[in-house]
Amino acid sequence: MRAYRANILFTPTPQRFEIIEHGFVVVGNDGNVIGTYASLPSEYKTIDVVDFGNQLLMPAMNDLHVHAPQYRNLGIAMDMELLPWLNTYTFPEEAKYKDIKYAERMYRRFVHDLWKLGTMRAAIFATIHPEASCLLADLLREAGMGGMVGLVGMDRNSPNNLSNSVQEAVDGTLRLVEHTASLPLVSAIVTPRFVPSCTPEMLTALGKLANGYRLPVQSHLSENQSEIEWVKELEPKSTCYGDAYRRYGLFGQTPTLMAHCCYTADEELELMRQNHVFAVHCPTSNCNLGSGIAPIRRFMNAGVPVALGSDVSAGSGFSIFRVIHYTLQMSKMKWVAGGHKEAFLSLSEAFWLATKSGGSFFGKVGSFESGYAFDALVVDDSDLNFDNYPIQHRLERYIYLGDDRQLTHRFCQGKEISAPRI
Repeated sequence: MRAYRANILFTPTPQRFEIIEHGFVVVGNDGNVIGTYASLPSEYKTIDVVDFGNQLLMPAMNDLHVHAPQYRNLGIAMDMELLPWLNTYTFPEEAKYKDIKYAERMYRRFVHDLWKLGTMRAAIFATIHPEASCLLADLLREAGMGGMVGLVGMDRNSPNNLSNSVQEAVDGTLRLVEHTASLPLVSAIVTPRFVPSCTPEMLTALGKLANGYRLPVQSHLSENQSEIEWVKELEPKSTCYGDAYRRYGLFGQTPTLMAHCCYTADEELELMRQNHVFAVHCPTSNCNLGSGIAPIRRFMNAGVPVALGSDVSAGSGFSIFRVIHYTLQMSKMKWVAGGHKEAFLSLSEAFWLATKSGGSFFGKVGSFESGYAFDALVVDDSDLNFDNYPIQHRLERYIYLGDDRQLTHRFCQGKEISAPRI
C-alpha cells in the first residue's frame, strides 16, 4: 500500500472535475485506488508517501482506436481522402508486417510512443499476421501497459498480399486469444477491418467467434460518405451501415467499438444506443482525411457511449491530450454549423471521454474513485504555470500548450512504467 500526494484532479462525472489541492491518493497492493483524501487518514499514517509537490496528478489517457502497423506513415499523405489513402499508402505498409523483424522494430517504437505521450491502455488494430500480432501483445506486456490487440480480418477489396481467408482470420484470432490468456493487462479483440474489406462469410465467422468466446469487437463505421455508399451496394439487405454489422453479430452483442461515426443518422444512432456500442471519436484523423465531424453531443445526449482515439496514422500523433484539444474545437465547429442548437463540449466532458468513459471499455479504469485501477500521469507544468493558475486552468493550459516534456511519471495498474525499450 502506498499514498501519492499532489494536486489531484479527475472527472467522476462528465459535468465536473474533482479537484484536491495537495491531496492524497491511497493505492492498494493490487494497484487499485482505495480512496482520495484532502489529508491522510490516521489509519494510513504509517504507509509510504510519495510526494510530487506542486505537480498535477490525473488519470492516464486511453486510446480506443489506433493502428499500430501504420506507425511509419505518421505525417504522410495527409492531403488524401480515406479510400485512396488506404490503397496508396496504408495497405502497402501493413503488408510489410509479414516480416517479424520489421514488425518488432516498428512495434517497439509504437509502444514507446504510446508511453511517451501518456497513453497507458489502447484498443489496437494489428494486421492479418498472427506472429506479429502476438509480438505486439508481448511488447505491451513487457512494457507493463494494458490494451486489446486485434488480428485484422480482410478478404475482399484488399491487396493479395494483405488478405486472409476466413479460416486464417479465425485461426489467427484464436491463436492471439490463447497467447494473451496469461497476460495480465493485454487481451484479444475481434477485428473485421470494415465491411467493404470483409465478405459475408468473413463477417459471419468473426461474429460467431466473438459471440462464442465472448470477445469484444472493433471496427470502423460511417467514416466517409463514399464508404457509406459502397456499403449500401455491398450489403443491400442492411438498413444502414451499423445494421450490416448487427446482422452478423458484430454490433453490441459483445462489447463493441466503432470508430469515426461521422455520418451516423437516426436509425444507426438508435441501434448504437440499444446495443451500447461505443462511438470512438477520432477528430485529428477526421480532419486530416476530410471525413467529417462526428455528432458527439448527439451521441452523449442519446446515451451512446463515447471514447476518444488517435487513429494513428490518419491521425497525425499519439497524444490523446491533443485529441481532447481537437475534440473541443470540432465540437464548436459542429455547434456553429448546426445553428447553435446543440451545446459544444466542456473541458470536463472532453477530459472524461479520454479517461473514465474510454477507460470503462477496459473495466474500472480512468478515474481515481475507490476500486479503480491506478492508471495515472504526473505533470510538472511549472514552465506553463508561471502565474499560479487554478488547478483546472493548469490542466487546460497543459492540454493546449504542453507535451511529453512535462510528463514526469506514468503508472498503469499501480505500477510506475518506465520507458519501454526501443
